[in-house]
Amino acid sequence: MVKLVLMHKADSIYDDEPDSVYDFPRPYLRAVQEAVGDWVIYYEPVKAGPRGYFAAARIQQVIPKPDAEGRYLALIAPGSFLPFDREVPRLIDGRPLEAALTEADGSPRRGGATQLAVRRLPDADFARIVDLGLPENLETIEAQRWDPRPVALAEPALAFHRPVLERLTRRPYREVAFRRKVREAYDYRCAVSGLRLRNGGGRPEVQAAHIRPVEQQGSDSVRNGLALSGTLHWMFDRGLVSVAEDLTILVSRNKVPSEVADRLIQPGGKLRLPADPQCWPHPANLRWHRENVFGQSHPDDPTPW
Repeated sequence: MVKLVLMHKADSIYDDEPDSVYDFPRPYLRAVQEAVGDWVIYYEPVKAGPRGYFAAARIQQVIPKPDAEGRYLALIAPGSFLPFDREVPRLIDGRPLEAALTEADGSPRRGGATQLAVRRLPDADFARIVDLGLPENLETIEAQRWDPRPVALAEPALAFHRPVLERLTRRPYREVAFRRKVREAYDYRCAVSGLRLRNGGGRPEVQAAHIRPVEQQGSDSVRNGLALSGTLHWMFDRGLVSVAEDLTILVSRNKVPSEVADRLIQPGGKLRLPADPQCWPHPANLRWHRENVFGQSHPDDPTPW
């Protein structure tokens, strides 16, 4: 097996959905086949935007693309995609992060490998990029982020080293990474009510909800997330509210009293979207929620109103 860098452009001619499938031409087939079962890092090229290295995922399988001669699809292992907490720049102090893109003097290499959409990535380069994008102490950073106590009085974090692959696979770490990205994308504001509430210590009350649950093969992509208040998160998970194709907020009116719905939904009745279109919820995820969750009955659940 081998790790890879996969170039991704949001407006490319290829049908990429980074959390589920990577579309590529025949010249890269051998390299991608070698990576089946191993991890890849997504990279946004300079002309496509500022993100640099922005996520990791694991390739599960490679298949020919139906009705597209010479094209193939790398299927991403469900639940493996994880966006970086902070995007990693292409250069640090003028030096590339990939050995294949670096001249002997440390300067960026021109042409050649720099033009490849699929690049083999040594384990050391992979670990360095993930370390920069997903700090091993991310859980501690989040736990202390809104701590009202002075930093000097906070309990020190235990010194330990968490291996890179453990970070990518351990559910509690992934939950923290997902929560941070989703809440930040929505500016800590509920996508349904429009409210931006904070407690006495300044901690945002908004939560991060998976649209399609992880146990139902949902991903930890921001596009599979919504920032919701606690009550609306509860209602969304139980199918009492959902989102239509035109982003109108749907309410199960036979289960939710009108006066409750009117208080919880922002004027206009539309979902509040992130400023960055690349973070907008994916229509396929919203459709899955409408078809599989919305309208379900939970007669034994006590309502929060």
